[in-house]
Amino acid sequence: MSSIPDNIRLKELVIVANLNKPFFDDLIIFLQTEGYVELYEFVKEQDVSKAKRVIKTYFERKIPNNLKLYDGIARPYSENKAKWLLLGWIFRDAPEQRLKGFLKSFSGTQNERKAELINQVRQYAFSVLPERERWDWLPIFEVMIDRLEGSRRSIKGNLFEEIVRRNLNEIFVKNNIELLVDKTQIKLDGETYDIKVSGKQGTILIPVKTRETMGGGHALLFTRDIHKAISVASQSGYECIPIIIAESWTGNLNQLNCQNVIHIDKNPNQVNEVEPILIKEFERLLEVFRSFI
Repeated sequence: MSSIPDNIRLKELVIVANLNKPFFDDLIIFLQTEGYVELYEFVKEQDVSKAKRVIKTYFERKIPNNLKLYDGIARPYSENKAKWLLLGWIFRDAPEQRLKGFLKSFSGTQNERKAELINQVRQYAFSVLPERERWDWLPIFEVMIDRLEGSRRSIKGNLFEEIVRRNLNEIFVKNNIELLVDKTQIKLDGETYDIKVSGKQGTILIPVKTRETMGGGHALLFTRDIHKAISVASQSGYECIPIIIAESWTGNLNQLNCQNVIHIDKNPNQVNEVEPILIKEFERLLEVFRSFI
């Protein structure tokens, strides 16, 4: 029986979720100081005013021992955002995507508004999930993995954009190449280019395309997007150097309508392995970059 590749993404998400357990445990310790033996006792609290006060106190409380809550790629959130996210996740909601927009509907300080909103979410969550076993660490852990995966997807593109930008700047400085790397993406005829490099002899547009798995219709769309990005840039008079980070990508580099392409045959989750290869690829293209000075 042939083996399939390990699900590296799942492994990494589990690691990050476990890193977040001390932050969760600290919430439980706090609730115990407020008279609740376990999370479930607080979830089912019928005294709405009391529950709201407890939530507000938690928001205002300093997290001890420099504990952190981490996002999908193990970057720590700020303390205030971490507390907001943790409570939202525990009560099975999406704090940033769904709840944040409701805060303006409430009056009071920011912590008072957050407490009022989270308390309403708590009441609703309990009405839907009244069983005690729904409020132990393991089910919360599963929810956290799901939320971390969502944050990871939104972060991943920006992560490689910043990695590319940083390494380009460092290589240009090291090799005395006077080119300007823009700090933001640009849009051109509906296409987004993550990096813009400008020099006296022209402009290079660099779309960064990443994909964790290859197969099916999504793989065809991924390849089509690469072709389109190259075509739009070329028709507008720009040099295009696409960066493709995808394991087992079946596209033909020779069929891409551009002279220079960076293809890294790695899963984009393997950041520590991808970045050194990316640097070598940039060094390979030094003369190309110099031609734009």
